[in-house]
Amino acid sequence: MTSPGEIHCRNSETDHYLESPSKRRRITLPQDKFMNAAVNNFTDAPPTLQGSMIGIVDAGQDVCQDDHDNISILATSKQAGQTVAPFLAKHIPEQYAPGGGLDSSGNAKMKDPNTKYCYRHRPDLKCRRQANEPSMDQLQHELEDLSQGDQQAIAHVWSLFSAAPAKHRNLMLQGILTQCCFPQLSYLSTNVRDLIRIDFLTALPPEISYKVLCFLDTTSLCKAAQVSQRWRSLADDDVVWHRMCEQHIDRKCTKCGWGLPLLERKRLRASKRQIQLRATGRGLNEWSPDITPYPEAALEAVPNNDAKDQMSTMAKLTAPLLKNQAPSLAAPMATDSYFRPRTRPWKDVYKDRFRVGINWKRGRCDLKIFRGHQNGVMCLQFDDSVLITGSYDATIKVWDLASGEEIQTLKGHTSGIRCLQFDDSKLISGSIDRTLKIWDWRKGECIATHDAHSNGIVGLHFDSSLLATASMDKTIKIWNFTDSSRFTLRGHTDWVNAVRVDSASRTVLSASDDCTVKLWDLDTKSCIKTFEGHVGQVQQVITLPHDFDFEDTEVDDSDGTSSTTSTQSHPQCPQPATQAERYGPGFTASDRPMPPRYMLTGALDGTIRLWDTYTSKCLRTYFGHVEGVWALAADSLRVVSGAEDRMVKVWDTRSGKCERTFTGHAGPVSCLGLSDNRMCTGGEDNEVRMYSF
Repeated sequence: MTSPGEIHCRNSETDHYLESPSKRRRITLPQDKFMNAAVNNFTDAPPTLQGSMIGIVDAGQDVCQDDHDNISILATSKQAGQTVAPFLAKHIPEQYAPGGGLDSSGNAKMKDPNTKYCYRHRPDLKCRRQANEPSMDQLQHELEDLSQGDQQAIAHVWSLFSAAPAKHRNLMLQGILTQCCFPQLSYLSTNVRDLIRIDFLTALPPEISYKVLCFLDTTSLCKAAQVSQRWRSLADDDVVWHRMCEQHIDRKCTKCGWGLPLLERKRLRASKRQIQLRATGRGLNEWSPDITPYPEAALEAVPNNDAKDQMSTMAKLTAPLLKNQAPSLAAPMATDSYFRPRTRPWKDVYKDRFRVGINWKRGRCDLKIFRGHQNGVMCLQFDDSVLITGSYDATIKVWDLASGEEIQTLKGHTSGIRCLQFDDSKLISGSIDRTLKIWDWRKGECIATHDAHSNGIVGLHFDSSLLATASMDKTIKIWNFTDSSRFTLRGHTDWVNAVRVDSASRTVLSASDDCTVKLWDLDTKSCIKTFEGHVGQVQQVITLPHDFDFEDTEVDDSDGTSSTTSTQSHPQCPQPATQAERYGPGFTASDRPMPPRYMLTGALDGTIRLWDTYTSKCLRTYFGHVEGVWALAADSLRVVSGAEDRMVKVWDTRSGKCERTFTGHAGPVSCLGLSDNRMCTGGEDNEVRMYSF
């Protein structure tokens, strides 16, 4: 049995004596378990030396007083070399035995491919901690104040611990911790807190770091970019911010509920492949393949003679990406740099969209007023550069959005103009004088005039080659530009105020003063659904984008909303075949997509309703206007309405809450337009107001 203060190990090969002035201990040291010496050296050392062995002695810390003034080693340097050197050569052969260490017979052996290092001391890891220069200087000064023997003892302890594998180190530390006094344990807890911090993003492969960062919200991502230069390069990468843009732009994020204005989707598609390849590690080093924004097979699949045509086609697709760039970015690129177009970082794109989204939310905008009409403005439409308005004064005016000046006035109608729509090549207008006119709006010339209805035309909409017109004569006329054919849809019992064409599904929605909305199939020329619920004349009907998703499954039936075709609650979206059946036998869906699932209607009862065309149910009712709703516009993020009460309201599409109310018109708001960063309203006070966010 050993005494309480003695550690006794039997080995016939080596016996050493370590003693202090207070006591002598006999310790038998096996060469392959040398940590006992490290523990005993630490135990016999005075507190100041113990602090040096652990790390840097804190200048102001309390020291446990002891009668141990120094530590002496009876073993000679030769004996220490005979015991320490083989231990070092065994466990760290790269430093002490270049050949890989010695075998049992004393001959050199091959290097062990399995390293003995832990992750913190691996020299090939990026998270390897660098030495702290001030701390190391202080440690050196503390060590130089000691005697030669004490320095040698401490160096032996450090060497043994440095050479020991993980299991041996744990045993050494356990033995040392049992010998520590409270001040030393306090010192350890203070210093270990900083030492165990690992830069995990730097240590991880880039593609995994990108995956981690993609889970952060905008605020957290910006904070992560402030941690270090490496974190900044990862957090600002296009892989991360492209994902952020996809998640928020032109849609509500499913996690945070925040949405940003629409971005040109051509750029999203052109960059998506390049981003995906970088996110999976391609192009990050000399061994991985180069990154291309298009599948490699795209060019390999075409003959050599067609390669130039293929390149030309792709150049046309990506040309719009640079149209809003600085002149230096829009310059022609060399062939070798074609697949690496210089575009704005996605973080900058998100920043711009975020700024616009904040302005929408807080109502911060620039206001520009267009005056020139002599009577109420009844219809309008705008794009990036021009605004076109129609009025009861029987004129159409074209305005320059940048300068606010009138470019030209189109005259030809003999009565008030109630509706218009234009694209790059043509403008179509409908008037109470019963005529439909087609204009070259750039030249200001009338191309054609059609006597379309037996009464005034109050609504029109064209999509692709199909045009629908709504009239006071209670009918809808469908015009086909391809074969110059037309036919009439009858079924409403009062004025038809608005129509909406969906050329893909070959369907038309119509709103009428008979308080109903109807869905028509153009192939069978019949009404396939009727939506009832408004108690006032329905003035507007618009459809929401196909990718709009209404998450709330509760149906707004509190006001007794009903349908003539369906009484089921709002289910999950079924398969297309089932959907086609739900639209009734009048809808033939052999080779065409379904009609738009969600639509919005505004009526003179002062409400706006969100409908599911599949179930014919009203999903949400928007209350807030105190008089009839005349104008309506929407996108994936918001709904904008104008009413008889002279107010313009911005609504959250899903919750139905009014986010902002704009005033300023001196008369009813009769028409409005909406884009990602602008809103334009026209009223019976003869003014057009453009809000730029």
